Amino acid sequence: MGVIGVQLVVTMVMTSIIQKIIPHYSLARWLLCSGSLRWYLHPTEEELRILAGKQQKGKSKKDRKYNGHIENKPLTIPKDINLHLETKSITEIDALALHYFPEYQWLVDFTVAATVVYLITEAYYTWMKPSQEMNISIVWCFLVLAFAIKILFSLTTHYFKVEEGGERSVCVTFGFFFFVKAMVILIVTENYLEFGLESGFSNFSESAVQFFEKQGLESQGPVSKLTFKLFLAILCSLIGAFLTFPGLRLAQMHLDALSLTTEKITQTLLHINFLAPLLMVLLWVKPITKDYITNPPLGKENVPLMSEATFDTLRLWIIILLCALRLAMMRSHLQAYLNLAQKCVDQMKKEVGRISTVELQKMVARVFYYLCIIALQYVAPLVMLLHMTLLLKTLGNYSWGIYPELTSDLPPEDSTQSSSASSESSSDDRKMKEFSKLFGGKGIHSFIY
Repeated sequence: MGVIGVQLVVTMVMTSIIQKIIPHYSLARWLLCSGSLRWYLHPTEEELRILAGKQQKGKSKKDRKYNGHIENKPLTIPKDINLHLETKSITEIDALALHYFPEYQWLVDFTVAATVVYLITEAYYTWMKPSQEMNISIVWCFLVLAFAIKILFSLTTHYFKVEEGGERSVCVTFGFFFFVKAMVILIVTENYLEFGLESGFSNFSESAVQFFEKQGLESQGPVSKLTFKLFLAILCSLIGAFLTFPGLRLAQMHLDALSLTTEKITQTLLHINFLAPLLMVLLWVKPITKDYITNPPLGKENVPLMSEATFDTLRLWIIILLCALRLAMMRSHLQAYLNLAQKCVDQMKKEVGRISTVELQKMVARVFYYLCIIALQYVAPLVMLLHMTLLLKTLGNYSWGIYPELTSDLPPEDSTQSSSASSESSSDDRKMKEFSKLFGGKGIHSFIY
């Protein structure tokens, strides 16, 4: 009861922090409003009138009448006007007017709270080693995933509401593409892709059959293997459709960020950040990574560079570091997006004709107005990947420590007794690890794809 009380206390304290402290000290607001990001102010109508060499006119006979009201003819200016936009640092008051700002702030701040709960729980389990208790940090991680998927679904629905344009067709096309891709990947054997689906599904079916037998029911299993894989393929297609436009936006921001920086180190980090999903996927391709590290062909003898447990831990740390790198590169990408306002104006200057002042102001202001949507498209996949990794570590019974396994120097009798005493615990750990591969390892690759 005491151990359960400790976890409940941690949850209640973090809930109070979310309600009382985070509204005043928010990481989400700091990422946007720390002064490093600058947005472009749209020019006023008077400024555009002066640049165009026009003066304010009174009402003339050319005024048109609509619905009984006298309205002036919209002011137009040449597109090649000498216009230079002014910049301003983003403040908290400016951020409050942004579309989807509450959702962005909630997702980032709740993710921070859930991560802190996870760290505290991991430290508690390391020191106290409770045995008969559910790890409450798992619930926090699942809540983060639920919020991230809900926000991505909300953003995707906006593309389906647009009648004109091809956004809806793009989402549907990529959804079917990821469905076919997931079906092809599920055909690949475990010798190439280390997903653990076969063993995980077997353990899941056996546990379900045992549960039904205890309830007095006869069952051959909850679902067939084909149905199980079909469900995974549908889930992957939905997540792939949700991440279609975030992926396209990230690619565009990557190109714009590269054009803004001249430092080699920053450019290298941007390239690593962009290629991070591919690097993570390769960590689960056995012939490329695991087989060469744990069983390298070095002459006649195969000398492993590290054990499988160390390699599994190393994979977790690589994902954590790549997530930290993506968070560090967030401002560079957002500033590259904000610079689209000036980029659109420069592109307009190369065109001929005239444009109304209202359309010009909307073109500039629209970039800043959708900043939080772009931030959510950047942060949501990062949040999902991070907490799927934390779930994989917890449910897979992995360790955060990277160290070589110590060989046992015990006598034969002691080693036999220790091996027999730990057989039950090792079997339980193996089942938990396979269960985590079923819901954790596959989930990570689903979100990356």
